[in-house]
Amino acid sequence: MKVVIRSTNWIGDSVMSIPALKEIRRIFPDAKLTLCVKSWAKDVFEEVDFIDDVLIYDYRKMNFFKQVFEWRKRRFDVAILFTNSFESALLAWFAGVKQRFGYATENRGFLLTGAFSVPSWKASRHEAFYYLNLVWEVERKLFNQSNSFEDLTISIPVSEERRLKARRILQNYSVDLSRRIVALGAGSKNSLAKRWPADKYAKLNDLLQLREKTNVILLGAKDETGIAKEVLNKALLKPINLTGELSLAETIAILSEIDLLISNDMGLAHLASAVGTKTLVIFGPTNEKATKPIGSQIIRKEVACAPCMRRVCPIDHRCMNLISVEEVFEKAQSMLAS
Repeated sequence: MKVVIRSTNWIGDSVMSIPALKEIRRIFPDAKLTLCVKSWAKDVFEEVDFIDDVLIYDYRKMNFFKQVFEWRKRRFDVAILFTNSFESALLAWFAGVKQRFGYATENRGFLLTGAFSVPSWKASRHEAFYYLNLVWEVERKLFNQSNSFEDLTISIPVSEERRLKARRILQNYSVDLSRRIVALGAGSKNSLAKRWPADKYAKLNDLLQLREKTNVILLGAKDETGIAKEVLNKALLKPINLTGELSLAETIAILSEIDLLISNDMGLAHLASAVGTKTLVIFGPTNEKATKPIGSQIIRKEVACAPCMRRVCPIDHRCMNLISVEEVFEKAQSMLAS
């Protein structure tokens, strides 16, 4: 049997879907599992053992009809859609996949052989359960049985070869490997409101270097170079800026070699926690009950308007501005000491 899973579109969501992917492997132990994923998230699954193949879906290289042709060529028997879009259901339908499963969102239910209602608890439970619940619904539909375990352990393997390469990269950027390394993730690709102010990250960097004697590096994607440069310019003691310089695979390996990541609610936080690195996440407009990286610690302020889920704050950004540099630094000190 050939099963295709249309993966989520963001890196953090891809990480949160890992427990569900492992459940698909349990349900289809002998099937060939193909993960259809956007190009920027493929490196998350570079060394996992629960997926057999990765198929890239990137509009820049393969339009909708070329993707349909690719799916038809592979002759998938089952499609499980983690995405909520109408387009992903249309793709599976056009590709002739016999069994098509997903949530009944965007009026796409008629394109699915198994269209399931969005759970009423979606906003109050972790996003990982949203994907798990879909898989359990598929198991009920196909095999008249289901599992519902509560283990959300998420782990991304990083080989020793990749770790050695990561250490060489750090050395090439003049990072002193004899000292502890703290990474800062000051960006957030899909929301300006999720960003703790750059001047606060700059002051945090100064405290970490001056009082904890740590290396500080800045990590992020190419379209986060602007905020990284802003932190760099405002810092008195300059951090080492790797933002936009690394592939996602290299970033994951480097995250596995550092002592602590401090970031906004973003993909880096999910990756760091998944490779076993201590992770401190600064939350503001988003709901930590749904998107907190598994295994991380968080800082947030209880304000009446949060979580609002807005991408741009229409008022004074109080949910982020009220979080002080000192309390983040003290929390970081505690985590480094432990």
